[in-house]
Amino acid sequence: MFGFLNIYKPKDITSHDVVSYLRRVTKIKQIGHTGTLDPFAEGVLPVCIGKSTRLIEYLSDDKAYIATVQFGKTTDTYDIEGEVLSESDIKVKEDELLSALTKYRGEIEQIPPKYSAIKVNGKKLYEYARAGVEVEIKPRKVVIEEIKLLSFDSNLQTAEIYIKCSKGTYIRTIGYDLGQDLGCGAYLSGLKRVQAGDFSVEDSIPLYDFKTVEDVEKNLIPPIDKLPLKKVILDDNEYKRVSNGMPIKSNETGLVALIFNNSLTAVGIGDSQQIKVKKFVG
Repeated sequence: MFGFLNIYKPKDITSHDVVSYLRRVTKIKQIGHTGTLDPFAEGVLPVCIGKSTRLIEYLSDDKAYIATVQFGKTTDTYDIEGEVLSESDIKVKEDELLSALTKYRGEIEQIPPKYSAIKVNGKKLYEYARAGVEVEIKPRKVVIEEIKLLSFDSNLQTAEIYIKCSKGTYIRTIGYDLGQDLGCGAYLSGLKRVQAGDFSVEDSIPLYDFKTVEDVEKNLIPPIDKLPLKKVILDDNEYKRVSNGMPIKSNETGLVALIFNNSLTAVGIGDSQQIKVKKFVG
């Protein structure tokens, strides 16, 4: 069994919990997800079953979220699960928020939260934070393709913001930074991932709908349906060569998906003269 699942991760469990649950259902150990979602967050979590775990690096990695931002407080984790560090009586106005959002379009630099899994000197930042140890956190460049205000409640001082961004973007940091820009502080009170590469929330299936192996099998997505690679169809002889790790003649360049009998056989890379096998999946 191999392929992708478009899982809807519920709140209050980790991405690792999703993988562990599916391992219990399928009795398959070779299962992985394509991008962590914090426990307080919900939404799309693509999962790879069996040999498809070898293909994670080739999937599109742009993401889209709907973030719920609460203005007027800050927390140490930048989200609803943290301890409150500060409070403010300053009230945000919608036009001020719209103006503040403009600086977050395009390539920006952001400093990841100290409660994150980024490693410094081989140790995760949240391990330093829990131990009360201060370490230098270097800014990282990320790309915000689109950011827009979906709704704003002036009484509750909450906003729903749509953000489409590159891999590695911390939405919690955007919420925190917005609060700093507006002088009132802010944290994320909710987060939903609505897109992960070619996987959308509209097509996702709630995790606990997968109760049996049959539930998994009938919802498996063939890798060729989601890989953003040009397809090269193999004949019998080419399939034999690829199966033995040998190159085939081709004028293709770059990464390609090598297909035999309507199924993904391998990912290859072409140089306009031949295609070499990068990763064989069977």
